[in-house]
Amino acid sequence: MDSVTSVLGGPGSYPISAVIIAQDDEVRIAKAIKSCRLFADEVVVIDGGSKDGTVELSESLGCRVFVNPWPGYAKQREFGVERAVHDWVFLIDTDEVVSEELAQDILRRKPGLTDATVAYSLYRIGDFLGRWLDKGEYLVRLYNRKAYGIRNSLVHEMPEVSEERTEKLDGVLWHQGFRSINDHVNRFNKYTDLEAQSAYASGKPFKLRNLLLRPPARFVQKYFLHGLFKKGIAGFAVSVFWVMYEFMVGFKHYELTSSGRLERHNALGQAETEKKGERSYAVQ
Repeated sequence: MDSVTSVLGGPGSYPISAVIIAQDDEVRIAKAIKSCRLFADEVVVIDGGSKDGTVELSESLGCRVFVNPWPGYAKQREFGVERAVHDWVFLIDTDEVVSEELAQDILRRKPGLTDATVAYSLYRIGDFLGRWLDKGEYLVRLYNRKAYGIRNSLVHEMPEVSEERTEKLDGVLWHQGFRSINDHVNRFNKYTDLEAQSAYASGKPFKLRNLLLRPPARFVQKYFLHGLFKKGIAGFAVSVFWVMYEFMVGFKHYELTSSGRLERHNALGQAETEKKGERSYAVQ
């Protein structure tokens, strides 16, 4: 079956819309789309303006495709959710693949999706330098849009669901995010920009102790506690990249805080100068 828009799951089953946000990723998106076929009643692709064949490939696989100039992660994700036909939404990225076990579990649960306030999290495992990293993370990816919205944040945009209202799905979401060291550095630079901007915009103060303590603590967490020492060079590299990530977020947060302080200082100085000028004019 080439189309992914037919209704699956049988009588009494609650339909699911899979929503993918995409940008110049024709190499990976086909695997993401095909991995949703078992349980998704439609696949919606939101393209930010790809220059490659992402749009054409997605359309050829039976997806409903919308082109929307990139407004940011959260807004693009919400744009896609709004264009889904069904209220139950499954979020997936172009570099992710649903395992057979996960797809089967979602399909099995479709008839029982009666409570819109219950959301479902899955276990995502990433790769690096050709090796899968055993330690992953649980992320909420299946939810009802009538009950929850997307968190309005610059980065880490996900449905706003409490842990108490979340059930865990079986299986794995494979995150094939590694492309090259150069690409990894570029993406880290972008993500740390967003992380620092989010911290600054929320009024979170810069703290020197966080800059001093978080990077080494992150290395200990990833390399030893998460067992990345078992993954050779790949595990060591991931741990070091996390140290870099923490440093970059900290320094960028400091830079934004310092820039804001300097702007306020200059504004106060300008105001004081204008006041002195007014007083001098009045004396004359």
